[in-house]
Amino acid sequence: MTHSVKCLLITLFALNLISCSRIKNKTIEITNNVKSRVEKEVKRQSSKVIDKIFPPFDHDKPDTENNKKRFRDFIKVDITPDITEIYCFDNAIGVDASYMFSFRCNPETSKKIIEEHSFKLDTTNSDNGFYIQHNFKWWDKERISELDKYSWTNRMRYYKYYWYDKLNNKAYFFDFDM
Repeated sequence: MTHSVKCLLITLFALNLISCSRIKNKTIEITNNVKSRVEKEVKRQSSKVIDKIFPPFDHDKPDTENNKKRFRDFIKVDITPDITEIYCFDNAIGVDASYMFSFRCNPETSKKIIEEHSFKLDTTNSDNGFYIQHNFKWWDKERISELDKYSWTNRMRYYKYYWYDKLNNKAYFFDFDM
């Protein structure tokens, strides 16, 4: 075998090794990319499931994305520019559940909420359910006790109460079962 044939064979062998190395590197790159995409999608889908089963409420911060989602889920009206300072809290552990919302809105939005939930002015029931409500600076029980209460019940242990403070454009929504 001549020197030039040996050089040619060595060159071809080296090129083959380089080519294999490129293929290996490209395979690793593609594999890592696919893994990353799958992990992101699994995380996204897991969050959706968790959000449905255990929806997060941010009781210590207003207007978070979670609070806006819960507002839409429970209050069932579009969030318009007049709706601000949305706070909410859930106590869904155990057999009974309760949900508290406080937010600012104009009187027109308040009327929409009353209509959406078929609330009726509650003149006979003096029980505001304060004993099952939690204490937050955004949930003013003293002020609420001075407001007209609107209520709805399915007569099967599920209730909704609503108060609107016209002076401060502030609404309180309490959803619970017994």
